Amino acid sequence: MQTNTATVRAEGDQPGTRLLDITVLAGGPSTERDVSLAGGKSVCEALRRIGHSVVVSDIEPSDLSALDQHADFVFIVLHGEFGEDGTVQAELDRRGLPYSGCAAAASRLAMDKVEAKRRFEKAGIKTPPYVVVDRDKVRGLGSRFKTPAVVKPIAAGSSVDTNIVYKSYSMEKAAMHVSTRYGSALVETYIDGPELTVGILDDVALPVCEIRTQRDFYDYQAKYVDEDTEYLLDIDLPDALLKRVQALSVKAHQALGCEVFSRVDWRVDAKTMEPYILEINTIPGFTSHSLFPKAADRAGLDFDTLCQRIIELSMRCHRRPCVASHFANRAQVK
Repeated sequence: MQTNTATVRAEGDQPGTRLLDITVLAGGPSTERDVSLAGGKSVCEALRRIGHSVVVSDIEPSDLSALDQHADFVFIVLHGEFGEDGTVQAELDRRGLPYSGCAAAASRLAMDKVEAKRRFEKAGIKTPPYVVVDRDKVRGLGSRFKTPAVVKPIAAGSSVDTNIVYKSYSMEKAAMHVSTRYGSALVETYIDGPELTVGILDDVALPVCEIRTQRDFYDYQAKYVDEDTEYLLDIDLPDALLKRVQALSVKAHQALGCEVFSRVDWRVDAKTMEPYILEINTIPGFTSHSLFPKAADRAGLDFDTLCQRIIELSMRCHRRPCVASHFANRAQVK
């Protein structure tokens, strides 16, 4: 069993922390709305404990009024469409407002599971074999692609409409459902083995977390409903494997152009012990019980310090020329 630790810099607890007016964006239009609202509340409470002035704002594509209020910084806790696909990031860039996490381009890329897979493959990171089908290509899919397989949307979060299928007819039925609802379906080989996730903060891999569920995989029910889902930071897997997964997670994070933080999800083949990347989440859960904060805590960053660290990393990020101009404009107004 590995020690499963990581060293990260904790600057948020140093004297002289700059106190800001912060808008926390939570809620939104996606199927992960309730999770987002819970995470937004947790982040708000943490930032207020530090001393920041914080408001939590629900936001929809049709109502961007939350962005009209003054803010030094916007902390995004929106999951799925609109919040995690680069849309709100692009709007914040247009307004010159500094915000947490990845830029719009990396967010869009990570949300598109197929394009992300292509980038992973180009970087030499193994991902489960896959095909993409629309409604016209579902017929005969069972003879072209082996089971068991995973059928899911190309761009959706929280494993919504994701199914593991063991029979050819079940695969075609699931692919028809997903492609009808979303326009196309991603079908990939099911990797039977441990499910791991690795948080990335400032290009450093946090301790690996293993997810154990009574279900076939970590689906929506396992994430948000089941009370017997286990999240393990003391993992009975070879140390060399876990270190390799951490290194590959940083490589994947960089391959998509991600910055500040993300969470990388994996399955490990139980027979070969070969890790396969599934996807990158650019805005992972932010409740005190979520996987990313749990791993950060193991690395020595409590929830409050983690939130502050994200702000500092985002504010100084070299890709944000808008930050300097934003504060310069504020100084002129004052």
